[in-house]
Amino acid sequence: MIPISDTNPLRRFPIVNWMLIAINVIVFLYAWTLAPRVLDAFVLNWGVIPANLILALARPFDATPMVWLTLITSQFLHAGWIHLIGNMLFLWVFGDNIEDALGHWMYLIFYLACGVVAGLAQAFVVGPVSLPSIGASGAIAGILGAYLVLYPWKRITIVIPVFIFPWVLDVPALIVLGWWFVQQYFYGAATLSETAAGGVAFWAHIGGFIAGMIGILPFVGSVRRRRRSKFLFDEFDTRHGSI
Repeated sequence: MIPISDTNPLRRFPIVNWMLIAINVIVFLYAWTLAPRVLDAFVLNWGVIPANLILALARPFDATPMVWLTLITSQFLHAGWIHLIGNMLFLWVFGDNIEDALGHWMYLIFYLACGVVAGLAQAFVVGPVSLPSIGASGAIAGILGAYLVLYPWKRITIVIPVFIFPWVLDVPALIVLGWWFVQQYFYGAATLSETAAGGVAFWAHIGGFIAGMIGILPFVGSVRRRRRSKFLFDEFDTRHGSI
């Protein structure tokens, strides 16, 4: 299932969400211009390496600030066009409504914090491996978790590729995001029996998603009150007209 839009109107322009998309694209285009050996060094420097992170957690006073910084910088690196486009599509569809609910600055903090938790979750599960983890998917998974809590019944337009005839359907977010999480869990569980440490960071997705679901809980009441106020105002406006 590929989400392409939702039916969730906005109250404000999602400037931070567009800024995050722009930064991810700019960083990717810059990395694309680097020679292969320089690119490898770039990813090693700015990607989060689980072995370094675990050592830093064990001996925090000996760790360099760069180890902690990579929990942020790794969120803006991508391994290829498909990796980038897939992540930015999900961010474009779901991120604007979470920014609308939280406000611009709180949304930025929430997004980055989910990415940090995702990086830690991946490191805890895979152990002290030296391959860098990169990508915005952990942070975006947090946005998906928050969306599921706030807007479970909003309709999401999805595309299901079936040979050369794609199906376009409107499905509740509960089904789209719930199925996405179930997939990540089973894929992640399957990787536990693998000896290879590379590939998709499914446990970052799982950790980020759970962080988003929990982190959005303090804001549920205020979001619902705003929605209720908007509904009452729209109903009054419809009945009495506006001037």
